Order: sequence, then structure tokens, then C-alpha cells
Amino acid sequence: MSIRPVKQISTATPTMEGAGVKLHRAFGFDDPTLADPFLLFDDFRNDRPQDYLAGFPWHPHRGIETITYVLAGAVDHGDSLGNQGSLGAGDVQWMTAGSGIMHQEMPKGDAQGRMHGFQLWANLPSSLKMTDPRYQDIKAADIPEVIDDDGTVVRIVCGDFWGKAGPVDGVSADPLYLDVSVAPGKRKTLPVDTYRSAFAYIFAGSGTFSGASKPFGVLTEKEIGGEEILLRDQTGDRTLVVFDTGDEVTVQAGEEGIRFLLVCGKPIQEPVAWHGPIVMNTREELVQAIQELQSGSFIRS
Repeated sequence: MSIRPVKQISTATPTMEGAGVKLHRAFGFDDPTLADPFLLFDDFRNDRPQDYLAGFPWHPHRGIETITYVLAGAVDHGDSLGNQGSLGAGDVQWMTAGSGIMHQEMPKGDAQGRMHGFQLWANLPSSLKMTDPRYQDIKAADIPEVIDDDGTVVRIVCGDFWGKAGPVDGVSADPLYLDVSVAPGKRKTLPVDTYRSAFAYIFAGSGTFSGASKPFGVLTEKEIGGEEILLRDQTGDRTLVVFDTGDEVTVQAGEEGIRFLLVCGKPIQEPVAWHGPIVMNTREELVQAIQELQSGSFIRS
């Protein structure tokens, strides 16, 4: 077995999207090879309704899949195919935009006004860019949860893990998408496919992944693979950890325990031509998509 070393650590940065939703972006719109096939990851977490209620009104997507995972509050959604519904706490929506879809996502807070969720964009290979759009809405109760002897809890959104299979299927990247909680002071090793891209996103607690010499800390330089990496977050919360190759990931939980998403996927390794919510392989394909938006012929299904 070979432990995956940490290749890069960064902290999600504040940004604004939609009609004025304040969120934190872990990666996106920079280097599409960083976590290929994954293009973007946003953490939308807020307890001020004025910072999220404007939501994400009607907008297009083509050439990608979007994965929305809600932890608190709800997200009402609708699309150009006539689908509509609401994602509650623990629910997941996996949308394959394919040839093109128009949709909207409108977040709502819980009884305390809190809203928390994540959205991940997965690229589609050229052979599937123009596939038919589809939705997979998964309720929290249908997502398997495994509890190991040491108290580690893993929710399996997608992929096979510890003898359980997540409910999301038929996804091009053939991903593994886990919500992992490790108890305080525990050390845990998790198996992953050797050559798939893999990252962890820490959203609660603290800890250390193999390859990082010390626990996450404020303005402390860490030696990772011989390089100095500057971390700005005291607890590790909202921290992105990108791994190199290997077939297992090892984490040492801190005094508060640690909770993170662990995501792996099969790299596509194709050219990326990207304009906002449309991701194709060539500039010509982007121009065509924009022309179709303007002419009203964008939706093909």
C-alpha cells in the first residue's frame, strides 16, 4: 500500500455568484488540470439570509455535471425539462447538463436562518458533451452511512466504499464522493484508487493528512514534499487538500475531530474551453453554444 502524499493545500476564498450569493470557492476558473475531471468546488455556508436568498436564478449549463450536497437549509430547483423540487439537509442532486439545460437554484435557510451546502462541477469527456441532460435527486435517507469500529462515520454519496455503494450512478467520471467524520485523536487510513485525481475538503474540526508535517495552523509554514505551503486557517476549516498518486489517504484527527469530503475521479485529460457555466473542448464549440443561447436553440431535449 502507498500513502498519497499531499501535493497542494489552500484555503477557500470568498466570492460572490448568482444574484449575489456570498460563498467560498476552493477551486475553479484557474487551472482545469488541478483536480481533473473536477473543475470547480464551492462552499455556500451562511447564517445571514440576505447573503444567500437572492439565489441562482435561471442560467444555462452545457458540457458538465453539477453535484449539489446540502447540509443545512434547503435548495429549491427547477429546470427547462420541467423538473422541480427541493433539496433538504443531507440530500444530493447530481445534474448532467450534457447538450444543454436551463435551471435555477434558490437557497432557503433552516429555522435558525442557516444555509450550508456544496457544489462540485465535474467535466464531461468530448464523447459525452452533447449527451441528453438528466437529474438524479437523492434523499438523505437513501445515502448509505457506514460506522467503523473506531467511530469513523462515512456517508457514501457516490462510488463503492467499505462494501457499500452510493446511490448516484451512471456518472462519467466514475467518482468516489464521501462525507467523512473522524473522531478526536483518531488516525484513519482510507483506500482510494491509485491513479484517480483525489482531494479532500475540510469543513469542520482539524487534523493532519500524511504529507503535511504538522497540524493546520494560523500563518504557519508547512513542509509538504519539500515545499513550504502557507496556511491561513487556524482549524483547517474550509481547507482544500489535493493529493498526489497512491492507493490510500491517511488522516490524523485533532482534538475536535475532523470532518471532510473526500472526492476522487477518473481524469479526462482533454482540452478545456471554458466560459462561465459552459465547458467544451474548443473555442469554436463555445462560440456555437453562445450563438445558440442568443438564438433560442440552446435547449435540444
